[in-house]
Amino acid sequence: MPKQIDFHSIILKLRQFHHKQRRLPSFSEMQHFLGYKSKGGVSVLIAHLVKMGLLEKDKAGKFVPGPDFAGGLRLLGSVQAGFPSPAEEELLDTLTLDEFLIKKPNATYIVKVSGDSMIDEGIKEGDLVLVERGRQAQPGDIVIAQVDGQWTMKFFEKKDGKIVLRAANKKYPLIVPQKELVIGGVVVANVRKYK
Repeated sequence: MPKQIDFHSIILKLRQFHHKQRRLPSFSEMQHFLGYKSKGGVSVLIAHLVKMGLLEKDKAGKFVPGPDFAGGLRLLGSVQAGFPSPAEEELLDTLTLDEFLIKKPNATYIVKVSGDSMIDEGIKEGDLVLVERGRQAQPGDIVIAQVDGQWTMKFFEKKDGKIVLRAANKKYPLIVPQKELVIGGVVVANVRKYK
């Protein structure tokens, strides 16, 4: 097996397939969507995935997701964000953050936030935002944009038929592109780590 194999990418593809189809792909399907030339290569890959705990054989000899396949966290119900109420823990599902936050993995990238221009939208300095490339920006979307040679993150809006960029902090002026506006992507999620 070549050393440059990208296990992260393969595992992500298998998880996406399993999430959509509710089953693992067949050898032929794996050969096709992973780009292997032979089923022998798929067999070697599966042996590695079994060693990693991602796949295992069931009693019938079929490969099924192993204990480490989901790679997610347990979703244990919901909690009231308003007035306190009795909490009941109930296992609803297993969820990966990739699955929850990212619809198009190949078109999504992460940017670390600096500055306070989006603070009133709850986006703080040091947060990580997930940005989807190729999505058509709509008024009200938060975008990563290059304006006259400078990159920024702002609300995408239209005013008097012209595209403008607006901060979520009143101390920043409206940005009206003078020469060039390039949309680098639309922000789809904000991630903040506490402690």
